[in-house]
Amino acid sequence: MNYDLDSSPVALTVPGTVAQIGTSNSTQYALLTNGSLYAWGLGNEGQLGDGSFVNSFTKPVRVRFPPGVKIASIPTDAMPFNAALAVDTKGNVWGWGQNGEGELCLQNTRTYATPVKLPLSDVTLVAGASNHVLYDAHGVVYACGGNDAGDLGDDSMRSTTTPMRVIGLDGSLVTELVASFANSGALLSNGEYFDWGYDGHGQLGDGQFRRTSDVPVRVNLPAPVAQVTEGGSIWENGQTLVMLSNGSLWAWGSNVKGQLGDGKTQSQVSPVRFYPPAGVTYKTLATGAITSYAISTAGTVYAWGASPVGQIGDATTHRTLSPVRVAAGAAMISSTANDVAVTIPGDAMTPPGSLAARDGDEVD
Repeated sequence: MNYDLDSSPVALTVPGTVAQIGTSNSTQYALLTNGSLYAWGLGNEGQLGDGSFVNSFTKPVRVRFPPGVKIASIPTDAMPFNAALAVDTKGNVWGWGQNGEGELCLQNTRTYATPVKLPLSDVTLVAGASNHVLYDAHGVVYACGGNDAGDLGDDSMRSTTTPMRVIGLDGSLVTELVASFANSGALLSNGEYFDWGYDGHGQLGDGQFRRTSDVPVRVNLPAPVAQVTEGGSIWENGQTLVMLSNGSLWAWGSNVKGQLGDGKTQSQVSPVRFYPPAGVTYKTLATGAITSYAISTAGTVYAWGASPVGQIGDATTHRTLSPVRVAAGAAMISSTANDVAVTIPGDAMTPPGSLAARDGDEVD
């Protein structure tokens, strides 16, 4: 079933200044500077958070939090499958939408059409994809949900509807969490990066192939990591892109559609370097299932990899191994399998690719 597909950027206006954007397999989110949160896209599992199960493709709807709740942040790397998360100004984390594997840590698998406060406090970071979620609470990383390939990082393959502590990060200050289909990752304050979960295509970046790990594995890189993004939507893909403190760009994992950006289509079990176009410096990276993105210091959006439903954003569905210019003047970006959204000055949200996922497509 097709909903609404666009292979080039389409403008969408939200009622205020955008502070953060987030995407899921089905729905997009915009956090405004006044602490309100808006959503658009599919709502069939309550993922719009407005109390309904109705889709809203062209009009952003306000997510309904209890009175007095002001949102401070949302996950920008990805959201769980048909679900969403937000952290308020008091450090409480809220979740809504589909909860099929208990990723909301509520000891159940119920679906929620409006946000519910989750049983974690002093939350500073959240990341989720597919049916698992990571939470940094009181300086400790916890995980809930499905655990098909060790993606919870708790030294087991058991799924859980209650928070489980991620092994091996104790005492370390985590500055960023990322997640994809069956993988998870944590960036530490000293620039070390750890990932865990599935390794069918070298997703762990440790030089091993098909060595799935249910505990965090350190990735060996030539300098501290400054920024990380992780993508993947099914067993056949999954990759990580990083920017190091010296500005160099590295990637590993699945590369079947050229999403690593090295001009090749061979998957990589260890980090390989990739480069922006001549004269261009990237400042922000993002990746979905089989497509990757960057925003340059000049605000230009570049994309590379596959584009079966227009994810590249150049009005075609052609694969490209070289970065393609998509839009100008961008400030922020978020992407998942078939969706990508960027902010353009003037508070417009401009999402190249599909505004809503199609049934049966690859999804995060």
